[in-house]
Amino acid sequence: TNGSETMGNGTNVDNAIPKSYRDALLSIYTIVLVGGTISMSLMINIIKSNVRSVTTTAVLNLIVVHFVFLLTVPFRLYFYAAGEWHLGPNFCKVVSAMIHAHMYLAFVFYVIILVIRYLSFFRRFNQVEFYRRLHALGASAAVWGLMLIVVVPLTAVKYGSSTDNNITTNDNQCFNFGRIFDEKHTVAVLNYIICALIIVVTLALACCQVWILGCVYRTHRAMIFSQQEFWAQIKSLCFMLVIIVCFVPYNVFRIYYVSNYNVSLQMKNEFALAVTTFSCFDMLTFIGRGSFRPCDTTCCVS
Repeated sequence: TNGSETMGNGTNVDNAIPKSYRDALLSIYTIVLVGGTISMSLMINIIKSNVRSVTTTAVLNLIVVHFVFLLTVPFRLYFYAAGEWHLGPNFCKVVSAMIHAHMYLAFVFYVIILVIRYLSFFRRFNQVEFYRRLHALGASAAVWGLMLIVVVPLTAVKYGSSTDNNITTNDNQCFNFGRIFDEKHTVAVLNYIICALIIVVTLALACCQVWILGCVYRTHRAMIFSQQEFWAQIKSLCFMLVIIVCFVPYNVFRIYYVSNYNVSLQMKNEFALAVTTFSCFDMLTFIGRGSFRPCDTTCCVS
């Protein structure tokens, strides 16, 4: 198709997302919006648990991350349903950046949760706690502040200024930012580094989780299913699986996508990126073995 060819509504054919992709993305984001909202609602009772627990604080922050991201999902649904974007290029950049910020922030809090749980296992702590609630608030603010310091400049570099709209958005389309990899080599390098870091950290955590499960099995063997320690590690394993299923495949694909960018791959990238949002279902991890008994809610989290 010639790059200048347009559809009847004036949208460039090359830039428009095919209807089959839009329908698939519409379905995914609808499921994520509904399921994610239900998942978070079911975990509201976590607020009643020990907010000085480092893990509980991390989970609360994780809920906030999901909530903020889900606020942008209706705008994605609007675009994929209509096939056009009429909310301005700058807001398109904000909505596009939020899905990446969601993935990176969620990954950071997953790592915090898993590392604390692993330390608790090896050092035999029941809980790792802040001395005061104010300390928990301060630690949360520090993590968010650090991520903003990192994410905002990266967003500015990736999406460019409002004068770069000819590179990033046109023809009433949105989320067409892949061409920036050809324009700015620095952006590609940053993507390689971030993707590699996520993959390596995930591999290290997975090895640690397998080792811990092996230790628990060797200790309890036949009685393993009646041990609280085993079920606590199953909770950790669920978080580990969320990272492996939702984040790792996308970051592996993204390395290939960045190095071999073309319009066809950009469509696949949008689909792979949508899969990362299924991490919004992570709060369902806490539904199960005694999760709704008041005395167990904290145990499941911390």
